[in-house]
Amino acid sequence: MPKKRDKKQWILNVSLNRWGLNKKTKVGPVSEWIRQCAPKSMEEWRQHYFEKLKQHFQREAKEYLEELGKVLYEKIKDVVLSEIGSISLDDCVKYIEDLVIKKTFEGYQREIETVHGLLEKKLEISIQPAPDEWDRGYNVDYYIEISGKCIGIQIKPLSYKQAPESHKWIESQRKAHEEFQSRYGGKVFTVFSSGEKGEKKLHNPEVIEEIRREIERLKSSSNFNS
Repeated sequence: MPKKRDKKQWILNVSLNRWGLNKKTKVGPVSEWIRQCAPKSMEEWRQHYFEKLKQHFQREAKEYLEELGKVLYEKIKDVVLSEIGSISLDDCVKYIEDLVIKKTFEGYQREIETVHGLLEKKLEISIQPAPDEWDRGYNVDYYIEISGKCIGIQIKPLSYKQAPESHKWIESQRKAHEEFQSRYGGKVFTVFSSGEKGEKKLHNPEVIEEIRREIERLKSSSNFNS
């Protein structure tokens, strides 16, 4: 049977971090101290920590930690519980909708912008946002203009490629991209992004060389025609 304390843990953790009661200035450099101690047991660590804390703050360790606990309690009692009590049903409904709609969309946009920046850096060329009609009609997010012709770039998270029945999506993209090339002269390349949160990277980095070759092809074609 889980302890009651475990059910309260999330409130204690959130409050501790919110008011910085776990910072070095409050509890000392615990990571440094425990490495110095290299304890074989929790009791050995407890004794070492109490000694270091007393030296660090010039206070009796147990008394000092009790005071920190009182500060945490007062913050929860006077601030957190009051805030929890003020939350309405409408707040919860709006929060859930905001999470799945707004936050998800903003995260997706940040991912696309991050990959766009990586492409510009690696290709050393300006990559422009595609007009809305290109996005809807040809599934093109960005484009590179070369001698009056355009190369299309589509950015997708890796999950698109791994989704069930992805072959249907791939076939649909292929047709749209062929239409784009027929009209604007350049191929369309799909760039897949992977990684966690802000650490985005190109899942198919070989596409960089493919885009470079297409840039050179369009440049050569323009020089030949002129």
